[in-house]
Amino acid sequence: MSVYEGARPRSTLLPRRRLESTLLRPQSPPSARRRPRVVMRSRPRPRFFGMAIGVIVVAFLLSFFSLVQTVRVSASGYDMDVLNQEYGQLQNQSQQDISDINRLDRESAIRRQAIATGLSELPQPIIIPAR
Repeated sequence: MSVYEGARPRSTLLPRRRLESTLLRPQSPPSARRRPRVVMRSRPRPRFFGMAIGVIVVAFLLSFFSLVQTVRVSASGYDMDVLNQEYGQLQNQSQQDISDINRLDRESAIRRQAIATGLSELPQPIIIPAR
């Protein structure tokens, strides 16, 4: 009796393993059996190791991205504080300039400041009659 090879069910979990019963195999007498050779094959490495490395790399990249965003937000906050300080200083300087203009706008203040810097009043103009 012959058996068609394709008619046997295949294993889905271990596709290389044959599902043969021991009754279908031709049996040789025990004295004629040879010892099977021991072949050292490299074992297939488990795939979870590569996936674990991949997960670690993705976690590292996400944490690095989070760190970059945190530093960027901190730098923006620092820049805003510096700009607010400069704005306050400019407002103070503007207020001081306005008060100086109001103080120095009067004629007596201008005359006193000119005398303090070494300027003197002009003499009366000389009028020459026309001919």
